[in-house]
Amino acid sequence: MRLDGIHHVTCITGDAPGNVDFYTRVLGLRLVKKSVNQDDPTVYHLFYADEEGRAGSDITFFEYPNARPGQAGDGMIHTVVWRVGSTDALEFWAERLSAEGHEVEPDGESLRFSNPEGLAHEFVVSHVADEPLVARHPEIPQELALQGFEGVRAYGQTSADFLTALGFEQQDDRWDTRADTRGGWIEYAEAPDAPGIGGAGTVHHVAWASQMDDQQAWHDRVAEAGGHPTQIIDRFWFRSIYFREPGGVLFEIATLGPGFATDEDPAHLGEKLILPPAFEHLRDRVEPVLTPLPDPRADWSRT
Repeated sequence: MRLDGIHHVTCITGDAPGNVDFYTRVLGLRLVKKSVNQDDPTVYHLFYADEEGRAGSDITFFEYPNARPGQAGDGMIHTVVWRVGSTDALEFWAERLSAEGHEVEPDGESLRFSNPEGLAHEFVVSHVADEPLVARHPEIPQELALQGFEGVRAYGQTSADFLTALGFEQQDDRWDTRADTRGGWIEYAEAPDAPGIGGAGTVHHVAWASQMDDQQAWHDRVAEAGGHPTQIIDRFWFRSIYFREPGGVLFEIATLGPGFATDEDPAHLGEKLILPPAFEHLRDRVEPVLTPLPDPRADWSRT
């Protein structure tokens, strides 16, 4: 039993309209679900992914309006690493991001930059056979588009015994997990002296993908390894457990399904606010306090 790479990465934003603009218009991802944080339904939970909303490409954000800027520190993920298909793609993204006013740092087969709130991203040329997870965008050729997650980089030190018990394999400071559908990794580096501060532009947690039928077994394996997992939580689009690995990074294990098309037409993902059935009774209360957001693809037919 192995984890199928990264399921999603969840981050924090203080500016939902700006967040939507950057991840859909600039990076070319698809807004596949506009919902609320199920632990705090007064704030958005926005999901961006490939065209079909598949795990492995899904970066998500909780919006806390006007949240103070955060700072990655010990026990926190500091960089989200994405795959692209070629060095030509890196050149395309360097030009596109620079034109948008972002400072880029090319380095061989990688390109580093930060989102408007300071969250570090890195694009790397893919050398694996995993299926590219690509979204459509009128300005971004498919062969140059983002192809899903490669890994995440974190600060701190973890426990080799713990991650090995979860099926990760170590290569220096990088821990890799690969199963039937995809692979991914987390890499640890020495933490800065300054303490970490949660806030806008930081990563909240990384989720690893599991098969639907294995979720209870994963819960038990984490507990046997010395972790303290939550009970299995039904998030409607997937089922999850949460725990901190020994270095302090918040991990989630999330199932590959049921998926975002469970309650929306796949052709119209992300166009309107969707609440899981258990939260629908809160709609009249939460809609008035959420920042109005446009449909990012509403004007595509006119461009």
